[in-house]
Amino acid sequence: MREDTGQQSQHYAGGSFDVAQKKTSAERNALRTLAINSGVWSYVEPANLTPTWVHFDKRRGPAACPTGGYPQIQHGSRGSYVLIAQDILNTLGYRTGGLDGIFGNNTANAVKDYQRSRSGLSADGIIGCNTWRSLVEDVVGKGRTETTID
Repeated sequence: MREDTGQQSQHYAGGSFDVAQKKTSAERNALRTLAINSGVWSYVEPANLTPTWVHFDKRRGPAACPTGGYPQIQHGSRGSYVLIAQDILNTLGYRTGGLDGIFGNNTANAVKDYQRSRSGLSADGIIGCNTWRSLVEDVVGKGRTETTID
């Protein structure tokens, strides 16, 4: 259930929805509150991250950050969160060797290269809280690329 307005979240995992792009800010805030109070969704994105739509999803695994978000992933991890990381890294110019959902050597090297390019991140090849935050902040506004997953 995604409204195609050209302003959508490009990076998400699990069962998720990006909705209410044509609603007012008050209506979006009411929808966020409803999604939070329902207990159905494991993550409702804060308004400051998605000010012109509402994103909520059902995530798998514990979050990397105490406040929520994506789980920690590292070499050997597999699945949709690896695809998200690969998509973001490729969008930012750090080549992972493709989008296969497998955190192998190419993805680990891309992560380390990205981490080395950002002050405050350890180049350990693990995508934890700080690396996820940095990746997500850096990719906002990049728009569609040949690797964007819808």
